[in-house]
Amino acid sequence: MSLVLPVNDESIALASTLLHEGKLVAFPTETVYGLGGDATNGHAVASIYKAKGRPTFNPLIVHVDEVKALDPLIEWTERARVLAKAFWPGPMTLVLKRAPSCPASLLTSAGLETLAVRIPSNPDAQRLLKATGLPIAAPSANASGKLSPTTANHVADSLGNNVDLILDGGSCQIGVESTVIDLTSEIPVILRPGGITREQLEAALGCKVAVYSASTNAPMSPGMLSSHYAPHLPVRLNAKGAERNEAYLAFGITEGNAGAASLNLSPSGDLSEAAANLFAMMRALDTPPHSGIAVAPIPMTGLGLAINDRLRRAAANR
Repeated sequence: MSLVLPVNDESIALASTLLHEGKLVAFPTETVYGLGGDATNGHAVASIYKAKGRPTFNPLIVHVDEVKALDPLIEWTERARVLAKAFWPGPMTLVLKRAPSCPASLLTSAGLETLAVRIPSNPDAQRLLKATGLPIAAPSANASGKLSPTTANHVADSLGNNVDLILDGGSCQIGVESTVIDLTSEIPVILRPGGITREQLEAALGCKVAVYSASTNAPMSPGMLSSHYAPHLPVRLNAKGAERNEAYLAFGITEGNAGAASLNLSPSGDLSEAAANLFAMMRALDTPPHSGIAVAPIPMTGLGLAINDRLRRAAANR
């Protein structure tokens, strides 16, 4: 089982060291326990998906300790500053455009131009974030599809040895996830209800707030459109090599034609490395004069399921 330690100066120092090394640390917030990794380290972010057994690369929430720590990460809007002043630290996540030089891994935002960010109010989470000085990507600390954890024991039972350290800060105060609100459209949209209500948000903003529903025309939650992750160039899957003028996204040992340009997700065939490189390499190849991107077969095991899910979306008709 994973190492479980009560929150104190020594365990916070250890947790900070582990996070700087690219390891995973579960920690309490006021909502649920989060499975944290360095948001700027693509390999650490890939480890989060692997530990959870997450079948798709859904955008992760990035946690920081104070508002100014978000300046390098996102583009502020007037509405974002109003909500930040009203509800942070607290159980609210804002979806905003990534800053031009955002240091967070593209895997954190699943290849999107947006980033979900939050400042938790839990004192133990604040201690960890201040000690680490890193933006921490942290979905709920449970196996994908299982109940969200509100105690350290829940984390240990769900994730077993897939996390390097669990900080035990007792039971979470709220016990339901944060409210996620998208501020990238003209009308603010709640993508996930949570600890801050629609009425509270509307009172703070002085305007109507929509709630995402599959039956409405409200903006889609990241990852829900089949072609949401499509690059500009057409994508051809399960390719043994590149055709004329195609770029080639390889995996493992490559024997086929590399085409006009080639990048390898993982020459050694490591799926975690491939996941960490996926979105950055897709973007690098999505440029003229290539006519398309040919992608090598990726095994349908482990993180390969999530990689193939995103590749299918990239190749979808649009």
